[in-house]
Amino acid sequence: MAASLDAHATAAVDSSGQFGEVLDLPVHLRDALWRVDSARLAPVDASQGLVVAGMGGSGVGGRLALGVIGNRLKRPMTVAQGYALPAWTSDEALVLISSYSGNTEESLSCYEAAADRGAARLVATTGGELAERARADEVPVIPLPGGFQPRAAVGYATVIALEAATLCGAAPSLRVEVEQAAALAERLVGEWRPDAPEDNAAKQLARRIAGTIPVVVGAELTAPAAYRWKCQFNENAKLASFSSELPEADHNEICAWEDPDADFTVLLLGDPGLHERNAARMKFTGRIIEDAGVAVERVDAQGESPLERLVSLLLLGDLVSLYVAVLQGVDPLDIAMIDRLKRELADA
Repeated sequence: MAASLDAHATAAVDSSGQFGEVLDLPVHLRDALWRVDSARLAPVDASQGLVVAGMGGSGVGGRLALGVIGNRLKRPMTVAQGYALPAWTSDEALVLISSYSGNTEESLSCYEAAADRGAARLVATTGGELAERARADEVPVIPLPGGFQPRAAVGYATVIALEAATLCGAAPSLRVEVEQAAALAERLVGEWRPDAPEDNAAKQLARRIAGTIPVVVGAELTAPAAYRWKCQFNENAKLASFSSELPEADHNEICAWEDPDADFTVLLLGDPGLHERNAARMKFTGRIIEDAGVAVERVDAQGESPLERLVSLLLLGDLVSLYVAVLQGVDPLDIAMIDRLKRELADA
């Protein structure tokens, strides 16, 4: 394993500058608002609410946005991660099709499904076939900046999903929270970046996780953050990793910790806004897992607003996954298994 996690050590492994993209999260949050404004979108009267259709890093923005909105949701909002839209989708819904490349086959399928249902459509992409179809159909396009790995554009995906929810009346405007979250992220970037001290929270957590199987547990606001952490461990560090949600995990998964047969680390993502019973569940669930001899790490969200707290977890999880990749000598860019699967699907 790498002896250091400083800027030199991270650059030696990170061939495509993934650390830089993650550290630019504050810029991405603010730029996303500008890009929405530049599209000059008109409000949509969608009594049925919002469907966010997208895969991977493009689709996770919908999950994160839904967690941030929480009990402020005024109309239905759901995330479609597959080839089809919910059967109830009609001309009274807005469908946001989010695909960074513009060539994701599941997203293209959802784009056409939305047209067949007569639903209002909105596209967020860098280009590709999705942009071509949208422009031909005079569907509004929010242009994303090119040159990223799709997973690194999560700030854009989240803000655009929030803005789409406002556009169709599903949620109030959260632009003030976006600005607050960007300011908090700037401070945290300074604390957790590679040229910060070796004992910073992100590096320390990565060292404790490296070599184990992370299981990330969240509740309410932190549940989609837990899913994001899991995905980033998978893609950046090439680690088998899993996520689960309280209180559901306490009705089944907790039994599996009685005699675990692998080296796990359980990460509990806490939030001061949790329902008091979920806060208690997180405390006692962690204690029970520790009593079974499994390592437990407790991470608390930082900030005042829901979006600030989610962004603090988002930034920390992304950086921890990258630091784990460095410790294991793995280039975060490499997604050989995904590339192979795409080739085999194309051949089929």
